[in-house]
Amino acid sequence: MITKKEVEHVAKLAQLEFSEAEKETLTKQLGDILQFVEKLGELNTDGVEPTYSVVPVSNVMREDEGKPSFTQEQALSNAPEKDMGFFKIPKIME
Repeated sequence: MITKKEVEHVAKLAQLEFSEAEKETLTKQLGDILQFVEKLGELNTDGVEPTYSVVPVSNVMREDEGKPSFTQEQALSNAPEKDMGFFKIPKIME
């Protein structure tokens, strides 16, 4: 069973804010989902081939071919900020 504290931790990691009522609702819903997944784990799947797709799949991508690309200077030419040959972006971690 998932706890409210775990929901708060995951919300913090995802940078989400929830009201107390939403936290209670999410705790119950996520607990129900985890219970269902545990129940699926009880099924006997011996001899059942894994299913990766329900329809036949083929690769429709083109062949990999090397092609000319931008130089580092060209790639960085419109960058608002750059540092030592790399794009410079705002720090997103605390």
